Amino acid sequence: MATTPLTALRAPTRERPKNTLRRERHEPEYGILVSIVALAAIGILMVYSSSAIKSFLQRDDTFAIVGPQILWAALGMVAMVAMMRIDYRWLRVASIPMFLVGVAGLILVFIPAINIEVGGSARWLKIGPLPAVHPAEFMKLALVVYLAHWFAKRGSGVHGFLSGTVPFLVITIPVVVLVLLEPDLGTSSVLAFTAFTLFFLAGANLLHLLALAGAAVPAVALMFLRGYQMDRITAWLNPWSDPVGIGFHSIQGYLALALGGLLGAGLGESRLAGGLFLPNAFNDYIFAIVGEEFGLLGGGLVIVLFLAFGYLGIRTSLGAPDTFGALLAAGITAWICIQAFINIGVVVGLIPVTGIPLPFVSAGGSSLIISFAAVGILLSVSRETVEKGTWNDAPADRGRRNGRAHLPGPGRRPIAPRSSRRA
Repeated sequence: MATTPLTALRAPTRERPKNTLRRERHEPEYGILVSIVALAAIGILMVYSSSAIKSFLQRDDTFAIVGPQILWAALGMVAMVAMMRIDYRWLRVASIPMFLVGVAGLILVFIPAINIEVGGSARWLKIGPLPAVHPAEFMKLALVVYLAHWFAKRGSGVHGFLSGTVPFLVITIPVVVLVLLEPDLGTSSVLAFTAFTLFFLAGANLLHLLALAGAAVPAVALMFLRGYQMDRITAWLNPWSDPVGIGFHSIQGYLALALGGLLGAGLGESRLAGGLFLPNAFNDYIFAIVGEEFGLLGGGLVIVLFLAFGYLGIRTSLGAPDTFGALLAAGITAWICIQAFINIGVVVGLIPVTGIPLPFVSAGGSSLIISFAAVGILLSVSRETVEKGTWNDAPADRGRRNGRAHLPGPGRRPIAPRSSRRA
């Protein structure tokens, strides 16, 4: 009797398909990189031009303010490159710890022993020998990452009231209120607008959104607009009613823009350089110095760079391979563009004065590093985008029926490899 070999009795093994689809990865969107690096370079130049005289008079060192700015920019670019090389999907694991750390930082700024008050607002933490940090800047990124993860996980439930709107408010309102209590109306506005933009893109009920928007404005006005904040609104409506008091900032900003004209007075030729007549010239009002020294063309260039960043960020979001990546890219783009709009709007008189920096241009280490890291995440998403007419096998994270995100998911189209952009 012939014996059957043991190998013949084993179950046949399945061979791995040879044509297994993989997520395509290509070069990042270099247009985003170019626009951000250009803004940072303009920022360093303008911070030096607007702060050199003041630094020399106060500290006998013209590089006292721009020197740290150059260091923060270098560290920020390192953070950007590092985040660009990391798969953005790992942020889903870190989203909850990031959010909790951000909330803890916002709470710690109310402890007098470790906070630093600037202009009557407790916004900074100073722990031991470590440099001072602005927790609200980190919270911008943490909130975007966490909401993108939460919305992608929630799926079509975002459209419901109890499953979407109420939990969204439970997440967002405490963060915004903590920043308002510092008080910091500008940063809280950026957080709120960014969060609601993500909520809309994730598939929110439009009736709920309209009701929330209608209730939010009077609620904030009654609870938080008092004292100096009301003075700022008065100054915005008629700054010439008190030109040496509450209207001083606005009038000096208008004067700087008017002196610049079309071509500007030239680099270093600003009559307001160093903040001698324009407080915060190298920070909140740096766009006024750009307008004075480089005129309408220089200010227009800064605006065009932000518009280019916004366009490329939206395109990255629309081409993202999954819902989390799409919402993450949209949130980062919305945050930076909204903050830029608020800062420039203050300088040109579109909105009341709020103390908020111009991203990548104003002086400030916390803002610069966090913003660069956020752009690195956006570039990470851009490395896996798919052009219109292609197909990708990444999961969509949600259904495609009622309540779906207002962003395109992966379609069922023929495979069209992009060999020209593969890394």
